[in-house]
Amino acid sequence: MLIEQGSIDDILFIDAQIPEFDGRNTRERLNERLCDTPHLILLAKIDGQIVGYKVGYQLSSTEFYSWLGGVIPSHRQQGVASELRLYQEKWARTSGYQAITVKSMNAYPNMLRLLISSGYQIIGYEPGSNPTNGKIVFQRELV
Repeated sequence: MLIEQGSIDDILFIDAQIPEFDGRNTRERLNERLCDTPHLILLAKIDGQIVGYKVGYQLSSTEFYSWLGGVIPSHRQQGVASELRLYQEKWARTSGYQAITVKSMNAYPNMLRLLISSGYQIIGYEPGSNPTNGKIVFQRELV
């Protein structure tokens, strides 16, 4: 597996292959979040094919926000998300960030398990219209 930096076009390409995202991540939405802030777009490739991505951006000089990520269904449960997470954490630590924050939902139990097993601590909850879409806020110290 190769992890490398990517672009908004790469995100849109892989998003179209992730059924859970149903087109919600538009070019406009991505540009709005990433345009004027330091950010990192990571791609996971296997045999030259993009199979997953992870995107984050700076919240403050000490905190990095891991915003979006996904793996195409045919490559799940193969360590792709873990490799992306590890690369992002190393990059953030090297870039001087002291913590990574991420939000996930009950609708994504595999992601919740990955975050907890990777040392992320629950630091908050943002209610949604129902328990499935409420956001659980996690953070991991990088120091």
